[in-house]
Amino acid sequence: MRLVSFLCGLAALLVAVASPLDAFASWLLSMHMVQHLILTMVAPPLLLLGYPLLPVLSGLPRSLVSRGLGPFLTDPLVKKIGGLLVHPLVAGPLFMLSNVLWHIPYCYELALGSEGWHRAEHACFLGTAILFWWPVVQPWPARPVWPRWAMVPYLLVVDVQNTILSGFFTFYDRVLYPTYEAAPRLMGWSAIYDQAAAGAIMWVPGSIVYLLPAAVITVKALTSGGLARPHRQVATQKKLVSHSQVSSSFDLLKVPFLGLIIRAGWFRRLLQCVMFLLAMGVVADGFFGPQVSGMNLAGVLPWTHWRGCTVVVLLVAGNFFCMACPFTFARDLGRRIFPATRRWPTALRSKWGAVGLLVCFFWAYEFWGLWATPWWTAASIVFYFAAAILVDGMFRGATFCKYVCPIGQFHFVSSLASPLEVRVREPSVCAECRTHDCLNGNDRDRGCELSLFQPAKSGNMDCTFCLDCVRACPADNVGILATPPGRDLLYEGKRSMVGDFSNRPDLAFLVLALTFAAFANAAGMVAPMVAQIGGLRESFGVFWGEISETLYFLGVVVAAPLVAVFGCGAIARWVSGHKETLRPIVCRNAMMFAPIGFSMWVAHFTYHLVTGFTSAWPVLHRFAADFGMASATPNWGIETSMPEWLPGMQILLLNAGCLFTLWLLWNSAQRNAGRWTFWSFLPWGGLAGALYAIGVWILFQPMEMRGTLMQ
Repeated sequence: MRLVSFLCGLAALLVAVASPLDAFASWLLSMHMVQHLILTMVAPPLLLLGYPLLPVLSGLPRSLVSRGLGPFLTDPLVKKIGGLLVHPLVAGPLFMLSNVLWHIPYCYELALGSEGWHRAEHACFLGTAILFWWPVVQPWPARPVWPRWAMVPYLLVVDVQNTILSGFFTFYDRVLYPTYEAAPRLMGWSAIYDQAAAGAIMWVPGSIVYLLPAAVITVKALTSGGLARPHRQVATQKKLVSHSQVSSSFDLLKVPFLGLIIRAGWFRRLLQCVMFLLAMGVVADGFFGPQVSGMNLAGVLPWTHWRGCTVVVLLVAGNFFCMACPFTFARDLGRRIFPATRRWPTALRSKWGAVGLLVCFFWAYEFWGLWATPWWTAASIVFYFAAAILVDGMFRGATFCKYVCPIGQFHFVSSLASPLEVRVREPSVCAECRTHDCLNGNDRDRGCELSLFQPAKSGNMDCTFCLDCVRACPADNVGILATPPGRDLLYEGKRSMVGDFSNRPDLAFLVLALTFAAFANAAGMVAPMVAQIGGLRESFGVFWGEISETLYFLGVVVAAPLVAVFGCGAIARWVSGHKETLRPIVCRNAMMFAPIGFSMWVAHFTYHLVTGFTSAWPVLHRFAADFGMASATPNWGIETSMPEWLPGMQILLLNAGCLFTLWLLWNSAQRNAGRWTFWSFLPWGGLAGALYAIGVWILFQPMEMRGTLMQ
């Protein structure tokens, strides 16, 4: 295989510099970009995978090796310089500098106008690419200077640079290189279309080349660490204790002072009171304030600040917004009046109702313009309070949270990728327990309303971080422990009150709906989609235009995920010859798309939070002035802008989500398809790659500044 790899690398070089491709490169920028892609991303790793140093030295005359090359290659200074050149902190920047420098119009035109400079450009591309890929491939006799996992961020950083550069080519509205504007047009392509095609070639295949080795390295690193091994369960004194519930080195509740505050019952009530007062302020301003989104609390706080802060907290900590939920606060007050004696109907004990409400909400958000109408936002919040009070006032337990609340379902799914989890500290302590106070409650606290039995619980699904189980446990054996994000997605087995993911089609479609809605919601705000929607209304009229938009939305959020996952499942089942039915295959793998969906939500909402963060100050000033607490006129001229670092951070988030999903899918295929692992993984990986490509396109489009006075 090393010989084949080396010969393929040589063949790639031949195609790049000594084939008709080189001739077409002087007429079409897209062909020139293919040439550069081969020189930087195809030929170098193939050559290095051949481990060529020993075969080349063995093939040379012995006298030349022993008297000439040998002393030179073993010289301490040469070895030191060579080691420095292939160090990641040197090779990576050199490679990125070469890519950027030679695509500057002056340098690019210099290379196009001179054969000598053109050869120097190609040599620079190939040479820096070999240096860049050296620490990734590590051909003999290379020795790693960084841990293997460090190659993942190394590749991702270069991928971000490649994405930014290719995005510039794709969306720049003027021809960058005069030579191509004056060249004969082939295939009817205009110069600007050719430039956009070159950017797309650099973008999509280029990102794939970087992401594939990053995914392979991630899989190997995590698998060798034992994280990918399936969880087992053992019986300890007639209790099932999951091996996933191991001791953690970090427990948030054991942090001095902070842990005591978080576990105290008054702390949650304080958070809920603050959120309740904010919600009342938003409702009051939504009904009685100015009906301009950017000037009203109902147009700014829920859609820009609350959503952005929610996903950031979910990403770095966990489901703390459910802990501070004002709706459960109102529900608890309402229980002083309502008896809550009934049981939720058995037929409705699934997530299907919440999925339907989520789809309706996403549809209403876009086509009723909830974000642009403060009155509707306020009415939605009032309806939410009423629903929480009525449902949990009639039915026992946290029925509203578990089966109805769309916001809660978003938090449950997103918290699968959170680094903190409410779980037991020592399973052996729970094995000795006979009262199960964490579940049943006691005179100190009520126990878990969602019936999550901590020793059999795995992951954050359905956990509201209320910490009732923490306060009820007599052994103080429940904490908020650090856990590998997404660990629960690898667990194949039953969880307390959640069951086995492979037997939960409602959970699978909940994840899919949220994942596809993440891309649909972001796409609905970018300029090309806004123009397309406007065109539909102009062509068909307002009514039929809205009908077309509704069908389009349902196709993207409902039909597309169903067709995609059942198609991928059928293909994977066919190629692997698996005897398992289609349902568990689809359900199990659909859950693995939670990370890429959540990463898109984070990238999207973070954009609005960062660019629109200052929009709250004049609105709060105006709200205070309405109640006589401020006198000066609000400064509505505060500018909102996008920092230069934001696009790169968004791409990094999407890259991380895509890689995580690919690793989970690979792990699932590895455990369930045996020797057909690759072919079973391929359709699912292709779907994740397609979502990633769509996400990158969306993030580089001009986006509406919703919730501010700048649109």
